[in-house]
Amino acid sequence: MLILAIDTALDACSAAVLDTETAELRALESLPMKRGHAEALMPLIARVMGSAELGFTALDRIAVTVGPGSFTGLRVGISAARGLALAAGKPAVGLTTLSAYAATIVGQSRSAPVISAIDARHDHVYFQIVAGDGSQLVRPKVASIDEAIAASQFGAPHLVGNAASILAERWPKDAPQPIAVDAQAAPDIAWVAWLGAAANPDTTPARPFYLKAPDAKPAALPPLAQAASS
Repeated sequence: MLILAIDTALDACSAAVLDTETAELRALESLPMKRGHAEALMPLIARVMGSAELGFTALDRIAVTVGPGSFTGLRVGISAARGLALAAGKPAVGLTTLSAYAATIVGQSRSAPVISAIDARHDHVYFQIVAGDGSQLVRPKVASIDEAIAASQFGAPHLVGNAASILAERWPKDAPQPIAVDAQAAPDIAWVAWLGAAANPDTTPARPFYLKAPDAKPAALPPLAQAASS
């Protein structure tokens, strides 16, 4: 199976092509960035596909991170994945950024619980907790940092994600201490591809996975505009 993986959810613009038959990444490119995903993504995908020496119709599936993350970044990646999938006549699947973060650690066959955490601002994080074997302990949610830290009840964890350091700095001294802190700015695109290969297209659609509403609110209409619209 040939998988094109795309990630624009957080602070990177990434794409990779995975060949599951050979367990080989045929091409990969990842650019650190906080903004500018919309301008960077399609040229980056073109370079990756060129390096893999593939046309889009040769792909079996397109995988994309669907959140939580930047609202703008998510729209860019998901729109690209859907458009390419439609044009190539292939399925598109969506993977959460939290699961992609956790996959890197679960793949190391450690026994410690894994807390994936993404900065949600305002003293909150998006997080989920899985056991060392990947089974779910706490479903993805948005919560205060203190609530996320209460997960110390599961034992000394492995922290991963762009909020891993935030949790580590606030971790209580009398709780089991994290065994490792992986403050990754964005998920490993290779693991996005592997998760995409394992996903069921019928149950993992490429649509946004939001755990809270956007911070930005639409501006209120001025009085004259309100009168005109009524």
